[in-house]
Amino acid sequence: MEFKTPLIRGHLIKRYKRFLADIELEGGPLITAHCPNSGAMQGLSDPGTPVWLSQSPNPTRKLPYTWEMAEVNSTYIGTNTSHPNFLVTEALQSGLIPELQDFEELKREVSYGKNSRIDILLTHSSGRLTYVEVKNVHLKRDTKAAFPSSVTTRGAKHMRELVDMVEAGHQAYIIYVVQRNDCSAFEIAGDIDPHYQEETLKALKKGVKPLVYACDVSPKGITLTHSLTFNYE
Repeated sequence: MEFKTPLIRGHLIKRYKRFLADIELEGGPLITAHCPNSGAMQGLSDPGTPVWLSQSPNPTRKLPYTWEMAEVNSTYIGTNTSHPNFLVTEALQSGLIPELQDFEELKREVSYGKNSRIDILLTHSSGRLTYVEVKNVHLKRDTKAAFPSSVTTRGAKHMRELVDMVEAGHQAYIIYVVQRNDCSAFEIAGDIDPHYQEETLKALKKGVKPLVYACDVSPKGITLTHSLTFNYE
C-alpha cells in the first residue's frame, strides 16, 4: 500500500477524545488531526513524539489531516487502524499469504453471525467459505508485539462468532497485522484483557486458525512482509 500523496512530518502535542490530536507541523502551524485509532496507543502518544500525517484533497473535510504513523526509536509504527484490512486484501490478491491462496472470490465487510460483519470472506471453488477477521496491532512489550492494547468486548465477540463458523463447517482465520517491523514474536495481552485472551484461546482450540504478519512501514507506504511466531498452547 503506497500513500497517494507525500506524508507530512510533525510532533505530537497531545491526543484527546480518542480521535483527535493536536500536532505541530515541521516548519508550519499547529493543527488538529483525525486520529483513526480507538486503542490506548501506549508508547505512541507521548507529547513530542514525531508523527506523520496525510492530507486530504477534499476542501470540505472538517479535519483535512489524518495521523498515519508515529516514529519511535527510529522505527515507524502505523497508527491508522483502517489500513490492516486493505493490507491483508492486497496481500491475498497478490498471493502473498501462503495459507490462503486457493480462493476464487474475495468479498469485504460481509454480514454474518449476530449483527456482525466479517472483514474478508473468501469463497473457494468447492463452495467452501473462509471467514477472515483482521486485527490491528501496534503495541510492543519487550521484544514482542501484543494485542489488545485495551479491553475489547467487540474482539471477544468476534472470536465466538468465528467459532460458530467453524462449527458450521467453514474455515475461520484471525489475522493480526503488526504495523511495525521491530518485533520478534507475538502474544495475547491477557493482563490487559483476560476475557479476550480466554475467548481467543478457546477459539483456537476449536479450530480458528491464527496468523500474525509484521509490516515494513515508511512514509512512502506499508507492506505485509513476514510472519511472526505466536506460541499460544
